[in-house]
Amino acid sequence: MTRTVVVITAGLSVPSSTRLLADQVADAVSAQVGARGEAVRLEHVELRELAGDLASYMTSGGVPTARLSEVRDLVSSADGMIAVTPVFTASYSGLFKMFFDALDTDALNGMPVLIAATAGTARHSLVLDHAMRPLFAYLRAVVVPTGVFAATEDFGGTTDLSARITRAAGELAGLVVGTDHVAGFGPDASGRRTTRTSGTDLGPVTDFADLLRGHAG
Repeated sequence: MTRTVVVITAGLSVPSSTRLLADQVADAVSAQVGARGEAVRLEHVELRELAGDLASYMTSGGVPTARLSEVRDLVSSADGMIAVTPVFTASYSGLFKMFFDALDTDALNGMPVLIAATAGTARHSLVLDHAMRPLFAYLRAVVVPTGVFAATEDFGGTTDLSARITRAAGELAGLVVGTDHVAGFGPDASGRRTTRTSGTDLGPVTDFADLLRGHAG
């Protein structure tokens, strides 16, 4: 079976340390899934390429562009996620937050997620536990225990960054391969499956004039 892991990267420059970290984590996850006897397809989403689509979504009352709809469908159907952001003003970037604001509220139900962040100094490392974990907990995702933070000096090869990536990748791979056993995604107490929705299929829309009919003023 081939598992799909979507890699969300919020770096703004080309190249960026955020994309570099995302690639290292993605390669480690691919290796760990392969070691468990399964294949993985990595789908990369560069949020800087969606900046205009996200701005349109936010200013149009929540109407997604065709491109954003495709990405929303991709995310909700994935087996796992790697989410990497640069740190801006002691938290995740605004672009990173805009993207997750644009997802359906059920898009990440029970989804295994590995969180990672980059910054110029190690003093920002608490962003993983004080900003990113609460965000994904609210979205009902299952965040792996080990987060990966990389400051500028971590890319010099003198720190334990590689060991942290390997440990986190193993945790994500274990959940991705056993997706049906992730709390919140398998059958509930009544035997029904908890599902994910992208929000792209809105269903019938009531005409605005019909909504106003019968109301005075």
